[in-house]
Order: sequence, then C-alpha cells, then structure tokens
Amino acid sequence: ILCYTHFSFFHAPRLHMVTWNVATVDPPDDVSLLLHLNSPKSPDLYVIGLQEVYSGPLRFLSDTVFDDPWSHMFMSTLAPRKYVKVSSIRMQGLLLLFFSKMEHVPFIRDIQAQYTRTGIFGYWGNKGGVSIRLSFYGHLLCFLNCHLAAHMKYATERVDEFEYIMDTQIFDGKKAPRIADHRLVFWFGDLNFRIQDHGMHFVRSCINNQTYNLLWSKDQLTMMKKKEQRLQEFEEGPLDFQPTYKFDLNSDTYDSSGKKRKPAWTDRILWRLRPKAPPPDEQDGLDAKKVRQLEEDEEYPLKIRQDLYTSNMEYCVSDHKPVMGVFTLELRKMNRTPLVRLQAEGDWSADIDAMVLYSPLQPFPSSTWDWIGLYKVGFTSVSDYITYTWVKDDEVAFNEEIIQVYVGKEEIPVRGGECVLCYYSNTLQCIIGISEPFKVSTKHIP
Repeated sequence: ILCYTHFSFFHAPRLHMVTWNVATVDPPDDVSLLLHLNSPKSPDLYVIGLQEVYSGPLRFLSDTVFDDPWSHMFMSTLAPRKYVKVSSIRMQGLLLLFFSKMEHVPFIRDIQAQYTRTGIFGYWGNKGGVSIRLSFYGHLLCFLNCHLAAHMKYATERVDEFEYIMDTQIFDGKKAPRIADHRLVFWFGDLNFRIQDHGMHFVRSCINNQTYNLLWSKDQLTMMKKKEQRLQEFEEGPLDFQPTYKFDLNSDTYDSSGKKRKPAWTDRILWRLRPKAPPPDEQDGLDAKKVRQLEEDEEYPLKIRQDLYTSNMEYCVSDHKPVMGVFTLELRKMNRTPLVRLQAEGDWSADIDAMVLYSPLQPFPSSTWDWIGLYKVGFTSVSDYITYTWVKDDEVAFNEEIIQVYVGKEEIPVRGGECVLCYYSNTLQCIIGISEPFKVSTKHIP
C-alpha cells in the first residue's frame, strides 16, 4: 500500500480552455470575460483553440514571421499576469495556444506540435487538426484543436476526419507516439456537428425556454457516439448552454439571413483519460511496455473534474459564440524539482559585468547550444528575452555542483527593472530552470 504524506506530491492545477470560431475577424478589445480574469481562482494553464483566424495572402505571410493579432492580444493580456506562452501552432485558419503560469514552466517538457490537413470539402488546409503535446510534471497531455467538415449531411465524414487525424499524427519518442497513447487527451474545436430531425420552430422554442435537454438526443455527436467505439472513449459535460452557431454578426440573434441555418452546438470540448488497467486475470496478454505504463498510472494517479462548461454570449464579433471549459486536474507529480537551479550573483546593472550561477539538480542531456536568457518579469514567451548567453561559451568556473556563466555589461538593459533568468535546453527544447526575480539597477550616468 502506497501512502503519500508529503503535501507537494499532490497537485490540483486548474485548466481554462477556450474554443472559438472567430470567422476571420480581428480580436475584440477586451477578453476579460473569455479568460475569467476577474475570477478569484486564477487558472494554472490556459489552452486556447481558434478556428477561421484570417489567413488571406497578406496577413498569412506576415503572421508567419510575426505573431498574428489574436496571439498578440492573448500574450499581451496574460503576460502581465505572469503567464508564459509555452507553445503554439498555426495551420491556415487553425490556431492553438498553450499558456502556463511561470512557476510551472520548468516542469513542462517534451513539447511537440503537429498538424493534419483534411479539407476534403474545401480548400487546401482550411479544415483539419492542430495539436500540442507535452509532459506536465511527468504526465503526458495532448490538446487537439479541430475544424471538421461543415453541413448537416456530413456527420459521418466528420467522424472519419477525426479518426484520420487521430491515426496520422505521430510524435517523436517511444512513450506516446500517437494521440491516443497520451495519459489525457482534450479534443475540441468547431467540430461542426448539427441538430438533426427537429424543425427550426422546435429548436428555437427549446432555446427560448432553456429546455436544451430536449435537443440532446438529436445532436449528431451524441448520436454518433452511440455507434462509434472511439468516440465513446471521450467524455463531455452536459450541453446546458445555448447552441453557439449561427448568429448574425454583432448580435445575439440566430441567423436571420435567407439561409436561416438551424442553431447547433458546433463548438465543443471533450476529453479522454487513458483506459485503466484491466483486472489482473486479464493482464496475461499485455506486453512489458504496457504493464510498466499501467504500473506508472497506478503509482502516479491523474484524475480530472470539469468545473464549468458554457458559452459566452457577450462576444458578438463572430457568427459563433466562444465555448469555455474549466477543469481541475488532480495528479501526483512525477517531477518535483527542476532540472537546473540558477540565480543572479551579486548586484546587476549595465555598469558592470555580471555572473550567473547554475546547478544541475538532476542529470539532463546538456548541449553546446544551451543558453541562459535574461527576461523582464512578465515576459510573453521563450523568444521574448532581453539578451542571452551561450552556456558553454561563457562558462568561467565550475565544480561539480555550481557553474558560473559570464554576462557582459553591454548586454544588460540600461534602464534596469525586475528580471528573471531562464535556462533553455536545446535538446529538450524547453526552459528547464527559472531563477527567483531580481532587480537590475538603472545604469549610472555620470
């Protein structure tokens, strides 16, 4: 019997997810309600999946070099609250962003992003899926943002596209080469499933009376789950909110155009925990890798609770309303110390050369391309450094425990400010240590 008494073994991070088809418009001025910025409990992680981000020729070319307006808006909103953009991926109109509170960043490793084009019914790359996978305190998570085929009659094609994306996305490493190998998978986006059979009048009266449950049995995703084994592995909270499609722009009025499209829950968030171990008498046929995985799952539990699943009617810039899911993950940490501890030695200012001290706390694959970055507190992403120094080139003294790295005074910001140091591992492709914040003094001008 395993007994864990140390409080740091267990962790209950909060995850705030958003999916929104933004219909090629630019972002609204204020996303406080979308991100629950005024909530007393701030999330540990934000995962934001957008569809139909504008990708016309001029915008798409510029966005590949610079951040698109949506990414920029989310980064500039979240960075002052000490959230860092850990990863992002864009494929035409599909955009997926992953943000973390700074304290968790050294424990987010093995970050990989993938994309799959489907677009059978449209143009190149306008439909499909983008994903980010990562290890969070040792637990492998995967987030899959999809935009699937449109129109009422293509429910089966939507399932086929989803299964194609699940089967074809491959990640490096032996532990979880496919999406379904991950401990926890989130599948979300504009999945485009409609409400079939019921007429427009009945659908609208159920919405007006908030008797959404009368529509659930004819929701195509609910119907397809009954006959598709792979869909049955995914869970979803109750659809206790208004269908999020299709609205007249800048209004809360459902489609009043000549097409008068029937409202539908096109925008969804589902999740799948990897199946638990079968009973001992059924484990004979399992290979050694699977047995080890099941033992690890038992030793390091991971549970998920959905705290909120709703749409936000306040946002009217698109013909879809955004959908939000808030989750609590209950997990036992596999990693409890960062790979590297680092600190600024002495006083820092642009008047004098400076020194960084770092100590490897666990073995990790160091490289000549590892670097230490100096960042302002409230930095937006890994690339948002003030300056950096190559670890191996600028080492000046070391013993087995503490290594000193030199930073020239000309690299240090003249105006000073509150800063942190981050150690970036080129092999692991992530930040593996962050210093405590420290003050860089303003340069003395005689």
